[in-house]
Formats: sequence, C-alpha cells, structure tokens
Amino acid sequence: MIVTLIIICEAGFWVLLAAGLALRYWARMPRTSVAVLLCEPLLEVLLLVVTAIDLRNGAEPDWKHGLAAVYIGYSIALGHYTVKWVDVRVAHRFAGGPPPSAPKYGTARALHEWRVAALWTLAALIAMGLLQGAIWYVGEDGSTSSLEAWQQKMLFVIAINVIIAVSYTVFPKKAPAGTA
Repeated sequence: MIVTLIIICEAGFWVLLAAGLALRYWARMPRTSVAVLLCEPLLEVLLLVVTAIDLRNGAEPDWKHGLAAVYIGYSIALGHYTVKWVDVRVAHRFAGGPPPSAPKYGTARALHEWRVAALWTLAALIAMGLLQGAIWYVGEDGSTSSLEAWQQKMLFVIAINVIIAVSYTVFPKKAPAGTA
C-alpha cells in the first residue's frame, strides 16, 4: 500500500505541477496557479500520515517505509527547486521567457554545486530524521534494520553531493578561450 501511495504522490506532484503551470501560462490565471502549486505539500503530509498509521497498525518496518521518508525529504528540501527549474523551462518554451541559465564555469559553477549539495544534504537529513523517528516509534520490539539501511544510504547521498561540489571547487571548469 505504501509503494502505491508513493507512486500516486509522485504522479500527483507532476500532475499538480503541470496543472499549475498550465493555469499560469495558458489560462493566464496566476493566482489559481499558485493555489494549485501550494497543494503539492499536502501530498507529503498525506504520505507521512499514512506511513505513520501503517507503522502504528503493526506493519513491519521495511524498505517501503524508508522510501517514503526519502521521498518526503526530497520533496521538502528540493520540491521548490524542482518547481522553479521546471517553471523557467516552461516559461521559456511556451511563454517567451528568458532561456534557462546556470553557471557553467569557475567559481560561479562551484557555488552552484555547493547550493545543490546543501539542498541534497537537507533532503537526506530530513529523511534521516523521519527514519530515526520511525525507529523510535517502532521501538526495540520490531526489526528496524531496513530503516537503518536507508539512513546509511542517505549518508552516501550526502557524501556523493559533497564530493561533486568539492570537485568543482578544486578543479573548476574553465571557460573556453575567447569567452567572457
């Protein structure tokens, strides 16, 4: 049931995003668009409540509960970033907005990578906190090894993102000759 709900929440995220952007750019209803986009966090609340109820009703904690925590962490930390990322591209493609831009070279790129690493670190820490809460909630009576394994995976996510940011800091990509 949890995996199905995660899939529904993920699909719901993209449906709400598409609907919000369609209302903004095609229907010219920016306020309604904002209202639709603000419904997205309700999906995470729903998933969190259902996961807690599932554990409370005696479900054995497993990878599905860990995946729910990771999804919620991603949505909280990176949901706004994802919405902005898609919004800029839709505005450019369909509404004559400026082209998407991200720094490609030097210090600006390194700073961008550190910001992205910070968002992923926040997502991982939120997921780890939710996982720890689930571990405490289940208590010593239940097997929590799958939740602890997800916590270790979140440490791996943090490490990978920090390594990427460090690589752009230590070995900055240089602009081609003749460009400003």
